[in-house]
Amino acid sequence: MNDLHVRYERLKEIIMEMGSVLVAFSGGVDSTFLLRVAHDLLGERAGAITATSPTYPESEFRAATDLARRIGARQIVVESNELEIPGFAGNPKDRCYHCKKELFQICVARAEELGFAVIVDGSNTDDLGDYRPGRRALGELNVRSPLLEAGLSKADIRQLSRELGLPTWDKQPYACLASRFPYGVEITPERLRMVEACEEFLKGKGFRTYRVRFHGETARIELGEEEIDRLLDPALRREVVAAVKGAGFTYVAVDLQGYRTGSMNE
Repeated sequence: MNDLHVRYERLKEIIMEMGSVLVAFSGGVDSTFLLRVAHDLLGERAGAITATSPTYPESEFRAATDLARRIGARQIVVESNELEIPGFAGNPKDRCYHCKKELFQICVARAEELGFAVIVDGSNTDDLGDYRPGRRALGELNVRSPLLEAGLSKADIRQLSRELGLPTWDKQPYACLASRFPYGVEITPERLRMVEACEEFLKGKGFRTYRVRFHGETARIELGEEEIDRLLDPALRREVVAAVKGAGFTYVAVDLQGYRTGSMNE
């Protein structure tokens, strides 16, 4: 057994020890893998909880619902509006703390109501390398991160997801739409929809790794390095410009550094 599968077996042990879990489920690479493993091990004693909110695109919610159904897990849907949380819409540096605190308080209440012993999330070892104020809220509410506890990285999770036949094994990294805004810039429903419309357009054009960062009148587009060259095509570039301006931006910029996690923390 190689090191990866030793960590995988450790993950299974951790989940079995919990007895029953409610997975904070977004439909991303990490939470989908965690839900699949938990459901395989615990059956009905593993559930998924998904929060709808202005920062969570409708297309992502539909995908998460489909994934939970394919896995066979029960999915609980709750509503959360981060923009109503004091200290969130103004976009301070600890924005994610306020968001996670609100969200996981809802999750804890539902877990207690439904009889689940532990709330778990999909944090992994890669999440230790960036500024993550939301992890403080997880600690305060006793939310556990079994992927992190087992020592699994994002690359590990992708490889194991592929072995399990999960369609998310090569899904692009995703973070809530609030991460598209520089700290201190107010987050509003209108601005969120502007960013969402641009990203949905890029997805529809076949781009796999992308972010549209909000800088006032300017949209700064980050693409995977292997995809930036696609914009050399004049016809496609004109379509992108038209779509971004149609969403409400005045200027369109492409970041030559390409996509990178946490670029708003720079």
